Amino acid sequence: MGLLAPVWAGSQVEAATGDAAFVRGMLDAEAALARAQAAVGLAPAAAAAAVTAAAAETARYDVRDLASRARSGGNPVIPLVADLTAAVAARDSEAAPYVHRGATSQDIWDTALMLVASRALEPVLADLGRTVRALAELATAHRDTPMAGRTLTQHAVPTTFGLKAAGWLTLAAGARDRLAAVRASLPAQLGGAAGTLAAFHAYASVRAGAAHREGDVGVRLLAAFAAETGLTEPVLPWHTLRAPIADLAGALAFTAGALGKMAADVLVLSRTEAGEVAEGQGGGSSAMPHKSNPVRAVLIAAAARQVPALTGVLHGSLAAEDERPAGAWHAEWQPAREAIRLVGGAAREAAELAEGLRVHPRRMSDNLGMTGGLVAAEHLSIALAASIGRDRAKRAVTRASRRAAEEGIDLADALAAEPDVAALLSRHDALAAEPHGAAALSHQDAAASGRDAAPLGDDAGSSKENPGAPGEDDGPSDKNTRTPGEDDGPSDKNTGVSWEELRALADPARYLGSAGALVDRALRTIERTS
Repeated sequence: MGLLAPVWAGSQVEAATGDAAFVRGMLDAEAALARAQAAVGLAPAAAAAAVTAAAAETARYDVRDLASRARSGGNPVIPLVADLTAAVAARDSEAAPYVHRGATSQDIWDTALMLVASRALEPVLADLGRTVRALAELATAHRDTPMAGRTLTQHAVPTTFGLKAAGWLTLAAGARDRLAAVRASLPAQLGGAAGTLAAFHAYASVRAGAAHREGDVGVRLLAAFAAETGLTEPVLPWHTLRAPIADLAGALAFTAGALGKMAADVLVLSRTEAGEVAEGQGGGSSAMPHKSNPVRAVLIAAAARQVPALTGVLHGSLAAEDERPAGAWHAEWQPAREAIRLVGGAAREAAELAEGLRVHPRRMSDNLGMTGGLVAAEHLSIALAASIGRDRAKRAVTRASRRAAEEGIDLADALAAEPDVAALLSRHDALAAEPHGAAALSHQDAAASGRDAAPLGDDAGSSKENPGAPGEDDGPSDKNTRTPGEDDGPSDKNTGVSWEELRALADPARYLGSAGALVDRALRTIERTS
């Protein structure tokens, strides 16, 4: 009933993978087999019609009774064949011998499983399509919305919410494409007792004209059977060649993980202390009236943690012995169904989550600024390196970053007190007082405003003023004082750096790199492949 699995309870995939759906799949397989045998001359058309008609009466086959009787033979196909044979005999006694003729239980069950999977994946793919469309809209709307990029739980450098949504988008689209490809390749199963189709040759030998048709009768029957089921024709019977199961498992695991990534991000971003996104309609609490829990993301995350273990069982069945396995085949049934259900439920929740997600740009901006510009430390290091050398720039920014964090001041303020940077500031002020200095500074500021990490002034060694650090060494001097091997990278622009430029470089929103272009690229790619 789904009491322990709210992620798929009440979903379309629940009904599509229920016990009744598997009975329907087995009956469809039996009917298809009878029609295929008639198509290749192994059975009368009247017998195929009788089997098809009896198989259509789903209500007459009691699921609970079949499950109880399955214990004696180890699978539910055996009691189903008995009941179907009786139902056909009641219609046409001469047609009854053509029920399940030449097949083995695994032929019918594997085909039924593929039919169930194909039918269940239809609503899953529809929900993934909804998710892709909603995420594309989010990525477009927030292409340039800055937010903190986080690595190892900490603020790293700025990014955009559009780029984050584009990442979710590419994963969701990849999941959709993988599941669609697997669904299109799901094969019918028919091999007979040990995968040789020998029984059908025997039946052909005693039926007038059947054995003399062009081509191998078993291969012709396999093609006809696949056509009747609507599944793909396999190259070989796959009783112990479980690639179709492994392929399905892989696509299911990828989909669960892809949706789980979005859920994990939403769970973090919707925390009270972050508050950057919120579900359109959160869930309540039995104890706390104020709660609005991100339940869609919670359910997806729970599914993402379960599916890999289930698909591990399915991949394990690849190592099946002999021509028919003992236990490996049987071990697939429950994990396959539960994995399909969990992914189907997660896809439903993901569509609702993406369509209803509320984004809070102002909170993103507030959080981006909470470190006082520390997220722009990389930007400042690169820009300063052009004037004072990479090593000195890194040391200055590192010291300033620690001071900013400890004292709760802005990084730009802390950096201005660093001797090397103070020298650049004083050089800019000195140049501003010179007759032609204003024009040079105007050119520098215009150039800096057009790129993320513009070089700042020149090597400040000629400056003898150091107002930011009285009593300390007056900043970088000539080449002979450099640390061996250090690349000072002096610029030939003898302009220094203005306080306004330093503040601009410490602005996180000015250090977004290719975020917008990457969003555009992702959107174009998804559009081409959809």
